[in-house]
Amino acid sequence: MSDREALRLDFLRSAGLAETVRTPLPGDASTRRYERLTTPSGASLMLMDQAPAAESPPCDPSWTPEQRHAHGWNAVARLSAGRIEAFAAVAAHLKSLGLSAPDIVAIDAPDGLAVIEDFGDALFARVIEDGADPAPLYRAAVEALAVLHAAPTPETLTGPAGDWPLLTYDQTALQGGADLFVEWLPKLIPALSFDEAAVAEWRAAWAPITAAGEAGATVMAHRDYHAENLIRLDGRTGAASVGMIDFQDAVKAHPSWDLHSLLQDARRDVAPELEALALDQYFALRPETDREAFMAAYAGLAALNEARILGIFARLIARDGKPRYAAFMPRMWAHLNANLKTPGLEAVAAWMDRHVPEEARR
Repeated sequence: MSDREALRLDFLRSAGLAETVRTPLPGDASTRRYERLTTPSGASLMLMDQAPAAESPPCDPSWTPEQRHAHGWNAVARLSAGRIEAFAAVAAHLKSLGLSAPDIVAIDAPDGLAVIEDFGDALFARVIEDGADPAPLYRAAVEALAVLHAAPTPETLTGPAGDWPLLTYDQTALQGGADLFVEWLPKLIPALSFDEAAVAEWRAAWAPITAAGEAGATVMAHRDYHAENLIRLDGRTGAASVGMIDFQDAVKAHPSWDLHSLLQDARRDVAPELEALALDQYFALRPETDREAFMAAYAGLAALNEARILGIFARLIARDGKPRYAAFMPRMWAHLNANLKTPGLEAVAAWMDRHVPEEARR
């Protein structure tokens, strides 16, 4: 038996769950793992397992950009390093707003273990694949974002395992994400090569977008808000019918971030008509929003996110030997190419024209 398994068993015993039947769930691109726990009475719970030492440390709020780069990727991007206390604190904030995050049944933050409420398997992506009308699901998801965005945005979130800072998705984090593109695309496509001058031009082209993203960071963003992380909760209505998971990397960000993550999804097509309907609904729910300025930021940050995701997919394929992610790249290229036609993104579009042949952008 591994030391980690011994910790899991001790934790479950201390939580009164030693007699549960444990069923591992498929993994994703993270270092986190889940098991479904079935109690003798037939109730279902989830075991979340994230070893704290499995990743580089999360960002200390006091660190400069230079210190963040020295401490590793989680500090640069202001990711939580999967810390259980971050999940618990974000969950508490969401629940305080009447939104649906899993209840925390038991928690051991130092060892990276928690038992949480099981929201079931009705992921938006799966129920849509099974024939459900996507429009009501996306309307509910937008309603949940409107509730979140209307609420005050605290600097510190408090949960059952203690406080967690809500850091700003700032220029360092945003540019760090964009830079994954120039770092990893050449490793997947050897014909591409970006020298120091090209990388400097890349960063200069994105500077206005990252500056606007930091300046407009006013709301808590889930940061990974899409159909694979949202669960339909039958028996709940409106915004509460959207079960949220995988939100431990929440940050203070521009309110467009979660919207473009939802509507320009890397893993599934969202019809342009549905994207337009969802955006109309958001502006109806948030009538004080300057739509023109919001949509300029939406296009710029969506394009940056798509460049970031292309870099991540390239890394997963080239470094981690996960070729299945290649199937998602044409969708991201299509979104990126479309967004680069938006006014304000001319410098990025020109960089692409100079450095990335059209045949590589599909």
